[in-house]
Amino acid sequence: MIKLAISGARGRMGQAIAKLADADPELTITALLEHTDHPEVGTECYGTQLTADNASIKGCDALIEFTLPDGTMANLKAAAQYGVPMVIGTTGFTVQQVDAIKSATNDIPIVLASNMSIGVNTLFKLIQIATGKIAPHTISISETHHIHKKDKPSGTAKTMLQIAEKASGLTIDNVESIREGEVIGDHTIRLESGEDVLTISHHAKDRSMFARGALTAAKYLQGKAPGLYNMQDVLGFTS
Repeated sequence: MIKLAISGARGRMGQAIAKLADADPELTITALLEHTDHPEVGTECYGTQLTADNASIKGCDALIEFTLPDGTMANLKAAAQYGVPMVIGTTGFTVQQVDAIKSATNDIPIVLASNMSIGVNTLFKLIQIATGKIAPHTISISETHHIHKKDKPSGTAKTMLQIAEKASGLTIDNVESIREGEVIGDHTIRLESGEDVLTISHHAKDRSMFARGALTAAKYLQGKAPGLYNMQDVLGFTS
């Protein structure tokens, strides 16, 4: 049984993760974290008390982190101190914060991914293959999310850009970001050559797809050596 800690437990993603984890016979929820001022801190959920004390992750087998960058940094220190593997789905990090995450991988294994969806990570692989094969003249990326999402463009769009630029050798300046309604997440890349146009898209229908990917990553980390991993590793796309 994998002992699981969830940070940002009462947020949209945290609740989706906890719901799936509670129904998974391989997992048991042993720590739920929220920020100090959260009104539900001190209440019980899924058989454990919601807390702002990240010392509660001690003894856990994995910490899944979907918060804000500053909160992730605090929990990163605790995870490294207690030897708890991390799955980080938080986005919007500074260069210095990414460096801190990389430094922590000397002590613990970490899956860092801008998007935990198995479908989106398949999209990443398709972008790598397609961009490297059709030699596009122009590449454009668009993404749409709900109005509550703070980072713009999304971490997923940035990953799409990085993959496409590396595979094509082009510099991509056209990234459109839209924030409207309660859209979970739509991502599209358009590859245009002198002969044709290839469009690859992913539409998120339910937030549980991200949660399922995060739990898959937590299971993947069991027994892994310290190091930095991504969802391509988790899904076996890098082997």
